[in-house]
Amino acid sequence: MMQTMTAPRATVIRPNGHFNAANAADFQQYLTAEVTQATHDCVVVNLEQVESMDSAGLMVLVHGLRVAQSLGKSFHLCSVAPSIRIIFELTQLDSVFEILDTPIEVTAA
Repeated sequence: MMQTMTAPRATVIRPNGHFNAANAADFQQYLTAEVTQATHDCVVVNLEQVESMDSAGLMVLVHGLRVAQSLGKSFHLCSVAPSIRIIFELTQLDSVFEILDTPIEVTAA
């Protein structure tokens, strides 16, 4: 299940559970629609409730980043658990995504 909220300066998408090949297509469809329809120029994906992620889930986030960039929107990740952050570091995608500690940092960015 996924949830989208509108904060004062950003659209915050809050996925939860496991992101893997079994649900990557659904997540990509949802993320693409939310990024495209976002009323703010800043989109934040809060990964606080994501328990695990494989390469398919990671590629959905890369796709979301590309969609946001094509629309002139910024795309951030936040609240990434250490067990998931290591995936970004090993793939060197931590230098591609802006990873914030908390969604509050968006207001300062």
